[in-house]
Amino acid sequence: MQDCLETDVKLKTWLCVVATALTVLSVNAQEDKNKELIERIKPEGQVHVAGQSASGDAAGGGGPRSGEDIYNSACVACHGAGVLGAPKLQVAADWQPRLDERGLDGIWENAINGINAMPPMGTCGNCSEDEIKSAIEYMIEGI
Repeated sequence: MQDCLETDVKLKTWLCVVATALTVLSVNAQEDKNKELIERIKPEGQVHVAGQSASGDAAGGGGPRSGEDIYNSACVACHGAGVLGAPKLQVAADWQPRLDERGLDGIWENAINGINAMPPMGTCGNCSEDEIKSAIEYMIEGI
C-alpha cells in the first residue's frame, strides 16, 4: 500500500512538471508570434506635423519626467497595493522604518540597484537615476 502511494505521488509530481514545461513552452511560442505580428504591422514611418519641433515631446525629448509620472507609469503596480511588501504610496508606516534604517540615500540605492523582489530600476527600464529618485521623493512626500 505504501509503495502504491509513493508511486502515485511521484507520478503526480512528474505530470505537474511536464504540464508546467508545456505551459512555459506554449507561452514562449505565443510571445514569439506576438513579436512577429507587431513587427509585421508596424508603420513604415512617422508623420511630422508642420510646426511641431522634431526634438520636442513628440520625439521623446522634453527632459526628465516628474516623480508622479514615473510612479504612475512604472511604480504603481507594486507600490500601489504593497505587492510583496513594497512600501505603499505616502504611507508613513511603510516608509518610516526604511528611512530610519537606511536613510534616503540608502533607499535611492536600493531602488537603483534592486532589493528583495524589486529589480534594479524597478520596472522602469528607461528611467534615469534622477527620475527614480524623483519617483521615490513623490512616494514619500509628506512623510
